[in-house]
Amino acid sequence: MFKDTKPHYLLLDALRGVVAMTVVFYHFFEAFATSPFDQRFNHGYMGVDFFFILSGFVIGYAYDDKWKSGDLSLGKFFRRRLIRLHPMVILGAVIGLVTFFIQGSVQWDGTQVPYWHAVVAMVCTMLMLPAIPGTLPEIRGNGEMFPVNGPYWSLFFEYIGNIAYALCIRRLSTRKLAVLVWILGMGLASFAILNGSEYGHIGVGWTMAGNNLWGGLLRMMFSYSAGMLVSRVFRPVKIRGAFWICSAALIAIFAVPHLGKEGTLWLNGLYDSVCVLFLFPLILYIAACGSATEVNAGSEAGSRFSKVWRFLGDISYPLYVIHYPFMYLFYAWCWEDGKTIAQTWPAMVGIFFGCIVLAYIVLKLYDAPVRKWLSEKV
Repeated sequence: MFKDTKPHYLLLDALRGVVAMTVVFYHFFEAFATSPFDQRFNHGYMGVDFFFILSGFVIGYAYDDKWKSGDLSLGKFFRRRLIRLHPMVILGAVIGLVTFFIQGSVQWDGTQVPYWHAVVAMVCTMLMLPAIPGTLPEIRGNGEMFPVNGPYWSLFFEYIGNIAYALCIRRLSTRKLAVLVWILGMGLASFAILNGSEYGHIGVGWTMAGNNLWGGLLRMMFSYSAGMLVSRVFRPVKIRGAFWICSAALIAIFAVPHLGKEGTLWLNGLYDSVCVLFLFPLILYIAACGSATEVNAGSEAGSRFSKVWRFLGDISYPLYVIHYPFMYLFYAWCWEDGKTIAQTWPAMVGIFFGCIVLAYIVLKLYDAPVRKWLSEKV
């Protein structure tokens, strides 16, 4: 296996951790929403779009030069990505199955699900095979692609992005990549503004129903390709405080309430489009400049915040993978007798920090050791 020689941009990892935490925060409020219109921390679903653009930048930054130099083959690339992503995919599926059993092995409407159906759903999840609504593996009864661990839909598209990059996108010149990003951006903006989701937002991709599959593919392909484009044209300037600027900007973007009403849903679609097409690339650029500033100053390792940034980056992926099975339990508990936020906030705090602690334990005792072993053996 080859070793990376480029400087590691720690701030980008840290920002991923911040976004992972905001996604957990967003998911808590799903328990109290009657529709996407009254969801608190309303635009938290766009955290996935920022994950995609970060991934595109990191993939382009880490691998583009290796393809050109001949140090990387398709086999090596896919092995590296599988080793990075799939150990947690397997563990998250197991955790999802266990919490489904704890919940009573029932669908959202209370219909009992045979245990072996849930096991089939877990195996399909481990293999990243999405469930079609109404089929045996779709055990929740609400159409989720991966009903033992809902957020896996974004990992499904991440895998598609990796494949598209390795087979096609990496071969594009920067000019052709820019054209592709422009076309995909226009497609995503049209989907959002013309209400392809039927709710005036781009929070799609989690199910195979309706326009979700194509909407999710558009979300991933635009952001992934845009991140790669930024990595190619990136020329850093000195920026101090980039982590705090970017974190504050993202939290503010996610906290904006749903815009528009029936008949004016295009307003929310326009907001989503502006954020994903323009603000997220800008925030990514600022974060990358901040990382480059730290690296060039030789202060990354000695920074007062480096341990915090490293911690955020380390737990970001495990936290994203393991948190949602516990959300299912939280939802069932809240909906049992219509609990309110005032009644449940202590549990929310406990689950939030409990998931962070569990993510760190999983990282140290499972994810990192398994990835190290696989890297040495494969």
